[in-house]
Amino acid sequence: MIRFIGIAAGAFFALSVLWAFVTGAYSAATEPAPETAEHAFHKHPKELHLASDGPFGTWNLEQLQRGYQVYKEVCSACHSLKFVAMRDLEQLGYSEAEVKAEAASWTVPGIDPNTGETTTRPGEPTDYFPSPYPNNVAAAAANNNAIPPDLSLMTKARHDGSAYVYSLLTGFQQQPTELLKKFPSAKTPEGLHYNPYFANLNLAMAPPLTMDGQVTYADGTKATIDQMAQDVSAFLTWTAEPTMPKRKQTGWPVLGFLLFATILAYMAKQQIWSNVKPAKNKQDD
Repeated sequence: MIRFIGIAAGAFFALSVLWAFVTGAYSAATEPAPETAEHAFHKHPKELHLASDGPFGTWNLEQLQRGYQVYKEVCSACHSLKFVAMRDLEQLGYSEAEVKAEAASWTVPGIDPNTGETTTRPGEPTDYFPSPYPNNVAAAAANNNAIPPDLSLMTKARHDGSAYVYSLLTGFQQQPTELLKKFPSAKTPEGLHYNPYFANLNLAMAPPLTMDGQVTYADGTKATIDQMAQDVSAFLTWTAEPTMPKRKQTGWPVLGFLLFATILAYMAKQQIWSNVKPAKNKQDD
């Protein structure tokens, strides 16, 4: 009797799961999902063409230096680069003396050798770029309860990363009236900012690039909002993968070697089996 009850309960459970699956699949196939504001108004990133794009791409060092300047003067107020060492700036074309001077312009956490207490000191080339906040609690308190993400790997962490960063920086705008008419409940909450390139359309970060000339470039390039956004996107592409040109340069010889080895192996196989005749099928008389 107990065995019968167990079998009946198992069969009932299996049939319930099967029924739920069938009805759910039928509903998904016949009833379209309700449209949401995020689905209707979210935009894919704009096109962004950088010197590092493509199989033969390389770095535009002048643009990377401009992007670093934008990061230092604008983005570093909220975002860290905890995986990038200051000595890596030599890869951007800075001399050793310039890297030391640049590192010294940053303030990093340190320890007083006399008292052992935490303090601050000028940065050194071996230091990593510091966080603007002592901890996540302080970061959230200063940014409408949102913790600014580290930007070291941002262009690797997002689809179309370089274009995503560029689009996000240039995409802040007022909510379209069409959105508010169609989705009245989707009004941007107080303290957030509308940006159609962000997944849920609203983010805590205020527009960081607010006017042309916000940064004065040393090479005389006109610092429009669009130019600054492109430059810092290129810089963050470098921070995410500084060895990318070497990877591409190494990839072509490797592909060439593999192609040569494949051809050589095929020719060797043809040579080895050239004197072997295929066996003939014997047929009964």
